Order: sequence, then C-alpha cells, then structure tokens
Amino acid sequence: MTTQRSTLVLAPNPSPFTLEGTNTWVLREPGSTAAVVVDPGPLHEGHLAAILRAVQEQGAHVAQILLTHGHADHSESAVRFAELTGAPVRALDPRHRLGDEGLAAGQVVDVDGLEIRVVGTPGHTGDSLSFLLSADRAILTGDTVLGRGTTLVAYPDGTLEDYLDSLNLLREGAARHDFDTVLPGHGPVVADALGVLEFYIAHRKERLAQVEAALAAGDSSAQEVVRRVYAEVDPAVWPAAELSVRAQLHYLDPKRFS
Repeated sequence: MTTQRSTLVLAPNPSPFTLEGTNTWVLREPGSTAAVVVDPGPLHEGHLAAILRAVQEQGAHVAQILLTHGHADHSESAVRFAELTGAPVRALDPRHRLGDEGLAAGQVVDVDGLEIRVVGTPGHTGDSLSFLLSADRAILTGDTVLGRGTTLVAYPDGTLEDYLDSLNLLREGAARHDFDTVLPGHGPVVADALGVLEFYIAHRKERLAQVEAALAAGDSSAQEVVRRVYAEVDPAVWPAAELSVRAQLHYLDPKRFS
C-alpha cells in the first residue's frame, strides 16, 4: 500500500536491522513531471536504476533528493544518484547536502505543487527528520518509526530525551489527524499512525522500567543490562540494543552514564 502521491521502491539490502530493506520513496503531485526522491538508499546501481524507472514510468524527472537522516542505508547513494539525475541533495546535516539548500524543521518544500512539510524528529539520530504529506494525510518517518518492530536510539548521536519528545510530537499530530498513515524507512506502510505511536511510547516506557529494574538488580554496565533486558531478542541485534540501552542509562542518570 502506498498513497496517491507516493511510490515505494525497496532497496535490496535486507538484514535484521533494515528488515526487508531500505524504503526509497518517490513523491509526485498528480499530473506533475517533477518528482522528489526520499532516501535513495545504499550504493547499489541496480536499486538506483529501479528508482529511475519508477520516476520515468510516471513521466517525470527527479527534481530534488531529500534525506530523512544520514545513516548509510538511507544516504550512501545520494551523491551518485545526484550525478545520475542532476538533482540537489537536501538534508539537515550539512555533511550530507549537495547543493545550496538544506532542510530545517518547519520548512515547507514545494515542488510543482507537491507540498512537503519538514518535521524535526531527532532521537534516532541527531539529524532525523520526518516529511509530512498533508494532502495524503501521510508522514514519512525514516527510522523514527518503522513499519514493523521498534527502532534504536543511536546514542550518543541520538538521545532518548529527544526521541521521546519526537514521539510525543508525532502522536499529537496523529491525534489531530494531520496524518493517519506512516510511510516508514523500513518495513510495511502503517495505516494506523496513532496506534503505532501509542505503541512506541508505551514500549519505550516499558523498556525504561526494565532498565531501571536491571540497575536495581545490580547490573552496572550497558552490556549486562542488554543481556538481561533483551534476553529474548536475537543476539545479532544486541549491538544495536546496546546503543538504545546506553541512551536509556544516560536518560536515567546522566552523571553516572555519560
């Protein structure tokens, strides 16, 4: 499922961290010949060719490239894709931009009638952004909200305090019906935006309580907490879980866990 203004092109990089792969989104106002590509993904020529086919099948060209954040599975191919299309790369972090314009929270990107509102959602990373398609009542969330499971807080770049603030901000938007659909950076489209955001907030509170309990039981390091709290989770994702645990420990006691 996509929306009237969005088309999904799935990157061939499945893993425990990326789920089925990175979701690259092609956005276009109906009838327009200008498209916006969000998160061109890993540096994989076949995937870039697939994105271009998706754009060309709509009778369009790539006018802009936007990044939800700078992690390589979302941004690695941006420079190469810019070479192929001549389009600028816009991101919050200047290190990932190619061209004169960046992106900032509250900004509106207008491409031939396609209106994209930039929402600042730091926490997964410091530079994480979401993109609101008001006309479709949909929001592109990058790794802030996934289509399945939960995401990590990439501490110290991302912090739990920022992430909780971002989840609450998104929940408020969903409660107002600014958007009903989540177009995530990984996993399937989520039709119940409010429901998934409430789940994410509850899950974070539950994990935080589990970390507090682990500390009370005598665990004194992130590794010990991970072994206790994530015992039921595939050990392959423990390194990612450790980043989130470090974020939780810092949130609970920043003087002790810096």
